Amino acid sequence: QVQLVESGGGLVQPGGSLRLSCAASGFTFSSYVMSWYRQAPGKARELVARIFSAGGTTNYADSVKGRFTISRDNAKNTVYLQMNSLKPEDTAVYSCHAAPPSMLVSYWGQGTQVTVSS
Repeated sequence: QVQLVESGGGLVQPGGSLRLSCAASGFTFSSYVMSWYRQAPGKARELVARIFSAGGTTNYADSVKGRFTISRDNAKNTVYLQMNSLKPEDTAVYSCHAAPPSMLVSYWGQGTQVTVSS
């Protein structure tokens, strides 16, 4: 059974930092493409960051480049999202996503709330 369990969300002031974690089980983590998506109230879900299995190539949304860093620890079956210089517009539910390179199947975590507010 595939499970993706996010943690690390919460309330942070503008300019602050948070690190999200996504613990995975039930599939061959090291061969999967891992991504973080977010969805703010009234907005469409958007891709925040992606890390590929081979070589650790990463992609980022323009809105988070230079502020967010995605990484993975294949020994721990965990993907991380380090978020620095947070802005109120980063407020959203952040969800972990897993898919093989073929993208024929995909799995989602339950999401974790990130709120950036003073």
